[in-house]
Amino acid sequence: MTPATKLLDKAKVAYQLHRYTHDPQAESYGGEAADKLGLEHRRVFKTLLAASETGELLVAVVPVSDKLNLKALAAAAKVKKTAMADPAAAQRSTGYLVGGISPLGQKKRLRTFIDSSAADWDSIFVSGGRRGLEIELKASDLQAQTNAQLSELCRD
Repeated sequence: MTPATKLLDKAKVAYQLHRYTHDPQAESYGGEAADKLGLEHRRVFKTLLAASETGELLVAVVPVSDKLNLKALAAAAKVKKTAMADPAAAQRSTGYLVGGISPLGQKKRLRTFIDSSAADWDSIFVSGGRRGLEIELKASDLQAQTNAQLSELCRD
């Protein structure tokens, strides 16, 4: 059990857990998850934290196949600019280790933005709160549980 699964259980949200053996040498946590679970990289979503110019931390959930466009995130969040958050700040705020940060069950609720491509799938995969654990759920359930906004976050 992780804070992410506890949150889903409490809310009675349907989900499925998928485990794999994490390789500490893996270059991409999300890519590793997709490969080891035999999934399309566009269907597995990574959780990234960015900071606005005022220091507000923002959560961006994007496909592991794509790169977060910080200008698109800033536009969605209605802030001037964003930059990737310091990993230590991300870990402190979420309660999760980098590579296992889930958009669900974070210590502090942050404004969350999910790439609109999530709506293209019957279900998507996000980190379950530790390396080697993925949660499969409907994008609409993820959106509801994180109070997230769907936005185009990976556009050029």
